[in-house]
Amino acid sequence: MPLLDRFLRYVQIDTQSDPTSPTQPSTEKQQDLGRLLARELRELGLVDAELDAHGYVYATLPATPGQETVPTICFCSHMDTSPDASGTGVKPIVHDNYQGQDLVLPDDERVVLRADDFDGLRQNIGHTIVTASGTTLLGADNKSGLAAIMTAVEYLAEHPQVPHGRLRILFTPDEEIGRGVNAVDMQKLDADFGYTIDGETRGSIEDETFSADAAVINIAGVSSHPGFAKGKLENAVKIAADILAALPKDRLSPETTTDREGFIHPVGVTAKAESARIDLILRDFDTAKLADHAEVLREVIDEVGRNYPNSFISLEVTEQYRNMKEVLDLHPRVTALAERAITSVGLELRRAHIRGGTDGSRLSFMGLPCPNIFAGEHAFHSHYEWASVYEMEKAAEVIVAISRLNTEMLPA
Repeated sequence: MPLLDRFLRYVQIDTQSDPTSPTQPSTEKQQDLGRLLARELRELGLVDAELDAHGYVYATLPATPGQETVPTICFCSHMDTSPDASGTGVKPIVHDNYQGQDLVLPDDERVVLRADDFDGLRQNIGHTIVTASGTTLLGADNKSGLAAIMTAVEYLAEHPQVPHGRLRILFTPDEEIGRGVNAVDMQKLDADFGYTIDGETRGSIEDETFSADAAVINIAGVSSHPGFAKGKLENAVKIAADILAALPKDRLSPETTTDREGFIHPVGVTAKAESARIDLILRDFDTAKLADHAEVLREVIDEVGRNYPNSFISLEVTEQYRNMKEVLDLHPRVTALAERAITSVGLELRRAHIRGGTDGSRLSFMGLPCPNIFAGEHAFHSHYEWASVYEMEKAAEVIVAISRLNTEMLPA
């Protein structure tokens, strides 16, 4: 099946995850795509392909004869799409031979993709790109990766003369809400190292992510009837507003930082007069600096709290994931293999870091060193999202090259 046909099928299946859901996976509809992928893998000859009770798709492409002792590679992409924009009723539009023109999306003409706004568009002049219609995200994050992996698996299954070791395929739910590998069975996965196919620009490999903590500020105010509140009421809504207003404005925020600078980012507030809750994320490439960011929050809480002596404000910080570079630096062969594969298919190598995280961040600390490779997905989590068919095809070529070169490169 041509890669584009696969991709168009996948993006039309609504797989949004839900951060408010306690279930695993967080939405049943993610399993609609999981069932399709497991069936397609079995049709390609991966007879053990299955969708498990937690929403994971596992499958094995056995080693070619004589390559049974080669280290096992896992290729991983996630099935869910972001809750940040609607994923219902996606209508993908194929733009053949893109020539740099503005693309006005028909279902909302306010959504215009301009080459001046997206560097990747200029790099794809002459190629086919895919957008949504303007009222939904596209789902290229990460169905581009799914399509690339499936295309590579099909090629390897149909070309047994290409040598490769045992390959494990893992498709995950709930990556977008930070729960993508919560229930992965690492014994069942049984791989030596892996690659997430979940990046952007062609030729890029990312071996460094943010380290991440979550923070929750709980506020217990003092409630009172507003008609009789003088000298009594300490309104938790206003306390929350004061805390948010006191956060740094010219630093330590996503809108004022770049490159390897970290930040404190409020992502949600629930509040009433008696109580309030602020959810935040803390991010930095230097794990030690997360403690500094948490200290900034404590200082803000102390400062604001002095104005509300009868209220109680608490801060809870929990670990989410850590910079995968801490693990990957111990396994240089894993990154070197991917770098060699990228250049072997005629691409310029682009070493990059992610101002975010991937399933590979946590998999690396779970014993599976796992950098991230490009998939041709762009402008994630928005109505502007688009994908490059050429870059998806090159990602599939890189997967094949990694699998082949793994039989030639001796372990470090």
